Amino acid sequence: MQHTLYLNPLDVLFAAMAQSVADFLDQVRRHLMAITQAVCNSFKTEILTATHNFTNSTGDTFKIALYTSSASLDKTTTAYAATNEVSGSGYTAGGATLTSSTPTLSTDTAVCDFADASWTTATITARGALIYNSSKTNRAVCVLDFGSDKTSTAGTFTITFPTPDASNAILRIA
Repeated sequence: MQHTLYLNPLDVLFAAMAQSVADFLDQVRRHLMAITQAVCNSFKTEILTATHNFTNSTGDTFKIALYTSSASLDKTTTAYAATNEVSGSGYTAGGATLTSSTPTLSTDTAVCDFADASWTTATITARGALIYNSSKTNRAVCVLDFGSDKTSTAGTFTITFPTPDASNAILRIA
């Protein structure tokens, strides 16, 4: 048995337009819901007002929270928020407490370092992270973009911080 399909040219046009609109909206969503690595602008000014203290034993408490790809984090982020934060076994809302080393000079650049952060037996997927000061009303320090989703399944999810020198430290003031 033979079937003949007659297409209305307007139906074809509307279908193509609907797909174009859907593609456009997907691109807008990806742009609006993005994680962009940066030192937060609010942190830059707060450094000059002595808001943050990174001294190892007597300083403030800094934390790192993990976020999904639906999060919107960038240089304009001013504080920790639970919106689009990772959830899953082995992860607690608010993230992990970081252990900092007292800032030092590397050549002529002040640098700050943190011990690597780990979540054991974690089943989570994260796209980025926020370092924030939980001693100072959760003020944002910097946003980390992992470049793609990172996943652990009943395993250890680790954030490895770079060498604390003038070229690589996670926080540097030159």
